[in-house]
Amino acid sequence: MGKMRTQSAPWRAAAVLASVLLVGGVAACGNSDTGGGGTKDDGKITMGFSQVGAESGWRTANTTSIKESAAAAGVELKFDDAQQKQENQIKAIRNYIQQKVDVIAFSPVVESGWDTVLKEAKDAKIPVILTDRSVDSADKTLYKTFLGSDFVKEGKLAGEWLVEQKKSATGTVNIVELQGNTGAAPANDRKKGFGEAIAANPNLKIIASQPGDFTRAGGKQVMEQFLKANPKIDVLFAHNDDMGLGALEAITAAGKVPGKDITIITVDAVKDGMQALADGKFNFIAECSPLLGPQLMDLAKKVHAGEEVPPRIETEETTFTTEQAKEALPNRKY
Repeated sequence: MGKMRTQSAPWRAAAVLASVLLVGGVAACGNSDTGGGGTKDDGKITMGFSQVGAESGWRTANTTSIKESAAAAGVELKFDDAQQKQENQIKAIRNYIQQKVDVIAFSPVVESGWDTVLKEAKDAKIPVILTDRSVDSADKTLYKTFLGSDFVKEGKLAGEWLVEQKKSATGTVNIVELQGNTGAAPANDRKKGFGEAIAANPNLKIIASQPGDFTRAGGKQVMEQFLKANPKIDVLFAHNDDMGLGALEAITAAGKVPGKDITIITVDAVKDGMQALADGKFNFIAECSPLLGPQLMDLAKKVHAGEEVPPRIETEETTFTTEQAKEALPNRKY
């Protein structure tokens, strides 16, 4: 990913303004328990959105982007926090179907087990948009489009950077991996992409890999276990910044210097992660942008109007080294 992209305030304002011009209308924002159905008589779009939870700085920024963009675009938002539970998301989606919203959007907790409820939405003629994470349904007609990052590519970019850094290594380079939630698309795909990339150098060996559930607490706890079980750890690959930040505490407590004794690679590029990278505690971050709100509102308008949209819409992202993080931080918005 070549040139670094700085997400400045004007860029974000322009993106939000674009959504306003595309969708139009008066701002309104509600919770999932606000009753009633779709407001088809006044032309305003009603969206039911089910969020994974609030497990990380990335997710908080993603929620803010969706809420602010809905308000700016005049989309009435019925928002639900699933608290990391698939059953909560399925319940929320069924509530949205009952309320006869115009569009349903959600970020799936896990990849599998969605066919039944998605068919219910399809039968009710309510279009569904997947955001951030996809599902593994064989029937691609159950949703209109998937808006999000290429998680496999993120893992590959992380692995390719490590291959380049360790190209002169003669002995085994011991890697530990902090995975995201078991069964979640970003965890599955980032692991796959990273594994494929490091296969180019047989000296790079993953000696331990365990879920830290995308949280700082999980990252710290699992890293403590890794350090106790493995006296020699050269590299940590964390599937998100928050787990990497938690791991920093464990590494420091073990008397090691993060970024020097252990090379740390993460994914996301949220502000706290970027600060750790700028400070030399992290070594490399593959970006995963949470600012999906403006694109989501544009898509909601299009699918509600019956327009054809691409089945896969990828967000634009980059990677960061320490020097690039220092340059980007002053204008970082998440």
